[in-house]
Amino acid sequence: MKRKALLALLEQYRPTEEEKPFLEKTIAFVGEHPDCFERFLEEGHITASSWLLDKTRQKALLMHHRKLDAWVQLGGHCDGDPNVLEVSLKEAKEESGILSIAPISSTIFDIDIHEVPAKGEMKAHLHYDIRFLLQIRSDVSAKENHESKELLWVTKDESTLPTKSRSIVRMFEKWKKRN
Repeated sequence: MKRKALLALLEQYRPTEEEKPFLEKTIAFVGEHPDCFERFLEEGHITASSWLLDKTRQKALLMHHRKLDAWVQLGGHCDGDPNVLEVSLKEAKEESGILSIAPISSTIFDIDIHEVPAKGEMKAHLHYDIRFLLQIRSDVSAKENHESKELLWVTKDESTLPTKSRSIVRMFEKWKKRN
């Protein structure tokens, strides 16, 4: 029952050609695993993240993730919560230090599947990442936290992107097309 709302969101989503395999695999994964929202599911789990825009929608916030040593969007584990939009909002608030954040839309903005490498006792596993477009509603500055090495606002000029990761570039391209 907890998976029903996510499956409905996934069925409504119209992916890019690049995302079609991600969507199909995510639907299959959710259908096969009642515990798909739990971090303890070793082969992988659902995560929720965001493409977080500033108040003017002219900048997006990225984080240099401390553990992964890579530039990523804000987001994280569902830890049993099946409401992926709420998890996306919670993670954006925690990782940016900004509390005044709201969804631009309740529909999926992007979908991705990526491997998280083994580290310590944690085995390599997949993140089935559901992403939403969010916006800051105030002029408060972002603050780094224990998960980040750095936070960076990027503009719609691709030269401001600190990574060539296809996952990030795809969201960047979608954002540029919106306005």
